[in-house]
Amino acid sequence: MARTKAVLGVGARLSDYLSASLLARVYPTERVEQILDEQGVNSQRIRSLPASVTAYYCMALSLYPEAAYEEVFAVIAQGLAWAHGGTAAPSVAKSSISAARSKLGVAPLKELHRRSCLPLADAQRQPEAFYAGLRLVAIDGSNFEVPDEAANAAAFGYPGSRTGHAAYPQAQCAVLVECASHAILGANLGAYRSAEWTICKPLLSHLDATMLCMADRGFNGYRYWQAARNTGAQLLWRCASNRQLPVVTPLPDGSYLSVIYPDVKSRRTQQDGITLRVIEYSLPGMPEAQARYRLLTTLLDPERAPALELATLYHQRWEVEAVFDELKTHLQQRRRVLRSKTPDGVRQEFYGWVLAHYAVCWLMYRAADAHRLKQRSLSFTGHVQLMRRAQPRSVAFPPNAPPVAKVLVQ
Repeated sequence: MARTKAVLGVGARLSDYLSASLLARVYPTERVEQILDEQGVNSQRIRSLPASVTAYYCMALSLYPEAAYEEVFAVIAQGLAWAHGGTAAPSVAKSSISAARSKLGVAPLKELHRRSCLPLADAQRQPEAFYAGLRLVAIDGSNFEVPDEAANAAAFGYPGSRTGHAAYPQAQCAVLVECASHAILGANLGAYRSAEWTICKPLLSHLDATMLCMADRGFNGYRYWQAARNTGAQLLWRCASNRQLPVVTPLPDGSYLSVIYPDVKSRRTQQDGITLRVIEYSLPGMPEAQARYRLLTTLLDPERAPALELATLYHQRWEVEAVFDELKTHLQQRRRVLRSKTPDGVRQEFYGWVLAHYAVCWLMYRAADAHRLKQRSLSFTGHVQLMRRAQPRSVAFPPNAPPVAKVLVQ
């Protein structure tokens, strides 16, 4: 559908979310400074590029993927002039930016993400974000290219190709996403050839008993299921259609209870089994669909969660694919390769990237909530562009708000 601009009516306060730098509105300076102090990397004296500004700079890198390092700093620096008594903020050499990034490291950005990137949807205002009182989240992984430097190749590895290996090394990431808002609640980065579960397992710490977590076929082994179930979250995971799952108890909606075991010996002695529910379904009338799909779930009661509802619900897992598209296509503007030439720089840039994505989702959620709009009626790309335009006119630390802005409707 074509995107059009819709001007907000009288009383619109989207400007409230554009002031004080959009990034600093989502990630308050006080919180950034506190984390920097805890990590022992905060600036001890006033510099032209203090650690807190470097943190915002790392987020801004993904908002301006085609701009040079110095040009991105200029965007941030325009908002720092007030901190220098109203004079122009100083320019900074590329070498100073690199030194500041090295000193900052990746740990403060990871911790900032952990503390700040929380679920956005509200059960009263966005009931579609929940099922049976459970917040819908999804977990999945993807790959992206990093600069072809020896250190990056050693840390992340190359994909194979017919000529030996691909042109660029690739890193593998995993994210936990709130399906309705696309907010990234957890993120992790690893080597290209790392086992998918190795990258995803740290994300389980973001799950809790208020959530229903959906995942694809790579996560349905016994120990994976057990680890995820121990978080208290409910699970709805797809598994291979040819996996042996004996019918223990048929249920009236066509699903059935089964039991999985950690190994063959345990199955034989029926020890350490985990009861789960199996849902099998097909998609008639779709030539490209598989003959049969199979889901596993911890929701054992067919009255609380009918099989047909869960089969329909599972397709919201694909919202995580939309998140990867937003990250790679709309934030990166189709830039194929990240900038950083060292593994630590790649990791830092990755978390800055994720933080910037959450900031866009936060802006969209706040705008939709304040003006009674559906978040999905707003344009992600439009709000990325809005942030790019607004950032140079705002500051990294809160002054007055700029004039009322526009919401971009998709």
